[in-house]
Amino acid sequence: MATSEGGGKDELKTQFTTREGTYKVLSLSEYSRPNRVGYSSSQSNSPVKVSFVSLADSAGTEDRICFNVGRELYVYMYRGVKKAADLSKPVDKRVYKGTYPTCHDFHPSATPDGGLLLLVGFSAGQVQLIDPVKKELSRLYNDERFIDKTRVTCLKWLPNSNSLFLVSHASGQLYVYKEDLPCGSTPPHYQLFKQGDGFSVFTCKTKSTRNPLYRWVVGDGALHEFAFSPCARYLATASQDGFLRVFCYDTMDLVGLVRSYFGGLLCVCWSPDGKYVVAGGEDDLVTVWSFQDKRVVARGQGHRSWVQGVAFDSCLDGSSHASGDCPADTSYRFGSVGQDTQLCLWDLTEDVLKQPRAPRASLLLTGNNSPNTGGVPQASQLQQQARQQQQQQQQTRSSNATTVNSAQKLVGSPACPRLDEVPMLEPHICKKVAPERLTALVFREDCLVTACQEGYVCTWARPGRASTVV
Repeated sequence: MATSEGGGKDELKTQFTTREGTYKVLSLSEYSRPNRVGYSSSQSNSPVKVSFVSLADSAGTEDRICFNVGRELYVYMYRGVKKAADLSKPVDKRVYKGTYPTCHDFHPSATPDGGLLLLVGFSAGQVQLIDPVKKELSRLYNDERFIDKTRVTCLKWLPNSNSLFLVSHASGQLYVYKEDLPCGSTPPHYQLFKQGDGFSVFTCKTKSTRNPLYRWVVGDGALHEFAFSPCARYLATASQDGFLRVFCYDTMDLVGLVRSYFGGLLCVCWSPDGKYVVAGGEDDLVTVWSFQDKRVVARGQGHRSWVQGVAFDSCLDGSSHASGDCPADTSYRFGSVGQDTQLCLWDLTEDVLKQPRAPRASLLLTGNNSPNTGGVPQASQLQQQARQQQQQQQQTRSSNATTVNSAQKLVGSPACPRLDEVPMLEPHICKKVAPERLTALVFREDCLVTACQEGYVCTWARPGRASTVV
């Protein structure tokens, strides 16, 4: 049963209170299948992802939302905190056979005829370009799976480009496509273009130009997610080998490297000013990396299972502090969602960011900068988990000993400090907000949006923004 702020820690919450006020879930603004019936996780293991686009016209700004549920893909008009969701009238609904959607991304601009461009990635490796408004466009890439046969993990339109997009796969490959180019009827042949520490870039060797334009081979194992910096010059990638890599996209140079405490990294995001990168993954931690200092400046400890998504709240950055929304010492607010069904909100403050590297004692800080008093795993427990996982890796991955040894050499370095060498954050709030594992988190001007594996997309109104939904 769902409860409000009260109740036990593991009870489902319908509201929670932060320093700036109370966030409330709007039950009438919940998006899901039209029959509001959740789907069985046995149908597919693909996380439910959420994409938004805002388009301005003479009548104002209209928002669309896209999300995948099992083998289905939905596009709706998004009403936010103003109006109830009308699930009986989707802008577009598609049901796929033989494969299922895994991720998607809207082009930020409308087409000249008023349509929308939406990229969709699939479990069998294909990519589809559709127009959910006009419904006249349907273009397939990697249709014959000559380019890559593994699951599409993430795809995005290149910033400031009308036709280029990036696609990552579970194979660890990252491909650059051009919208209007064919993929060819034979497997592509590649030639090495650039190589660096843990990555290689290839060009497609053909007489005529075809997709993909470039092929990146990044790390060892799946490339789960990537994100462009706000200035669009840098690309951050999160991989199963536990590395966060930051590239200068234009020059294809590796400019930053971070190692998880243990396990793979599953998600990554940039701060609104591009100064910090946050990653989360199988070590149940969130890791904060400074782009300027090229080092980990903090870790966050609050989840009890894998961290599935991270995002910064650009509406509560330093520019909003003067209005009294947040304490004066709060520089950044970011959130994380995990397989433990918990939503965590974190305050990254100046006193944490200016902390020198601690040589011995662990700095475990809460949102109030007070010592930790329990509720989350202690550093000693995480260290024990790390040792156990490293032993398992040595036993089961002996064929990849070189990669494991290289990663272990980074422990204690700025790329992977020990737990007692950087401040350890506690979440400002940590609440159970879904019945199943959480898979997506998006911050918007008047709300935040979460999605869970059952296929429910919930809108949480910001303090003072909840009104009577009609």
